[in-house]
Amino acid sequence: MDEQAHSAATEHMPVFITAPGSTDVLMVVTAIILVVSVIAFGVLFLRLHTLPERVAHKAHKIQFEIVAILGLIALFTHMHIFWVAGLLLAFIDIPDFGGFFGRIAGSVERMAGVKVGTGAEPDEAARLPVANAQLQSAEAEQPGRQEPTPSSRKSARVTAGSKELDHA
Repeated sequence: MDEQAHSAATEHMPVFITAPGSTDVLMVVTAIILVVSVIAFGVLFLRLHTLPERVAHKAHKIQFEIVAILGLIALFTHMHIFWVAGLLLAFIDIPDFGGFFGRIAGSVERMAGVKVGTGAEPDEAARLPVANAQLQSAEAEQPGRQEPTPSSRKSARVTAGSKELDHA
């Protein structure tokens, strides 16, 4: 400060007071700290807010989409219960019933002699009860046929090609 100080000013001026026309270093440092703090807080908030979604995604959960939707609802409505519900849902293992039902369906199709994955054709499904009724009436008309006793009765075997599909 080469210029003359004002007569009302003290002899020892603080460091942060700058001369006219100089750069105010304290204001620049404060502005930089403020911008970095706001950006860091925003990143921290969004990282924390997407925690349930990231957990569900890393664990390959079935309910990943539901957790993501709950996170978005919580973000836009500011209702924290949706975030908590998403976090709980991200840590819970929901059993995959589709896999079990698919295996059951495949086994039933193999037992019925139908190609696995195709299911019964509409025409074939309509003929099955008629074919079973004709088979039963033909068996009943055979002369000299004795009804098997309950102890000697075995389950009917269904074959598809050369593979036997009977289960013990």
